[in-house]
Amino acid sequence: MNLINYLRTFWEWLTGSSTVKPAPPPGGTPDPVHKKVLMIIYNPSVPSEGGRKLFEVLGWNNADTLCNQFIQDLHSSSAGYANYSVVERVEVDHFPIKQDGFAYTADEYVACIRTNSGFHQPDLVDYQKILDQFNIVQKVNLGTIDEVWMFAFPYAGFYESRLAGPRAFFCNAPPLTPTSSCQRRFILMGFNVERGVGEMLEAYTHRAEFIMDYVYQQNPQTENLWKRFIRYDKIAPGQAEVGTVHYAPNSLRDYDWGNPRTVNSRCDDWKNFPNFKGSIKPVNCTAWGGGDIRLHHKWWFSHLPKTGGRTNGIANNWWQYILDPNRVMV
Repeated sequence: MNLINYLRTFWEWLTGSSTVKPAPPPGGTPDPVHKKVLMIIYNPSVPSEGGRKLFEVLGWNNADTLCNQFIQDLHSSSAGYANYSVVERVEVDHFPIKQDGFAYTADEYVACIRTNSGFHQPDLVDYQKILDQFNIVQKVNLGTIDEVWMFAFPYAGFYESRLAGPRAFFCNAPPLTPTSSCQRRFILMGFNVERGVGEMLEAYTHRAEFIMDYVYQQNPQTENLWKRFIRYDKIAPGQAEVGTVHYAPNSLRDYDWGNPRTVNSRCDDWKNFPNFKGSIKPVNCTAWGGGDIRLHHKWWFSHLPKTGGRTNGIANNWWQYILDPNRVMV
């Protein structure tokens, strides 16, 4: 769509003669997106500790603090595009039920943590019970919420992310079925309060990787811009771009975000997308935080394309797919 056609279509939408809001023309800045979150906190009281909450007993992080920092990081890393808000917060005084029906008592679980033994297997939680308990499908259908963030602890049994809804696909976990009554796809994120915001971002970056890999799966290798985005020097010597979540442009192994080795990379040329200028520069870990997980992931997110228009049939704003899996063609 050229600029004149875009302005005409936008005016028709603005005056009410059309119900379709046009996408921004190439190079335009997409409007910010607001997503509503159901936040579920599993923080049971521990009888042997005078009823104190589990997170306090074990010295773990505050879920609300983690959540607020995570939301701020996504907002800043997406240049203001991603705007999450918690519209419903539920703190429950029990452990989630495993798929085989098992549930820890608080004292049993604390003993397992302190001895690092005795954890129940199989570990996977019963997602369907969570959907039913919190009326999640109904809330998604009504538009009350867009996704679910669950805050728990080690061995809670959650995947980092799991996609549910019609024609759900693998998103760092098998799709959640059956959810036949659900009218939209939605994601359930699982966070561990023993860890920090960097690990929360890691879960979200993996979500992004799986979604974008799915978006581009039908594109020929020569047109697969996602595969180009994730190139790093170890697998493509001299052709590094932004890299993957686990491999920065110069990494030699998983999680090697602190490597001081200098390589040439086109990482910053992605800020010119889709009008690449071919710029290359030497980079090492100082560009993405010197090994800090949170800083690397914010750096990685900041390079994701977020502009108007389409290239080879795919939106130039990749964030729209990551925030809303319903935009992914399946």
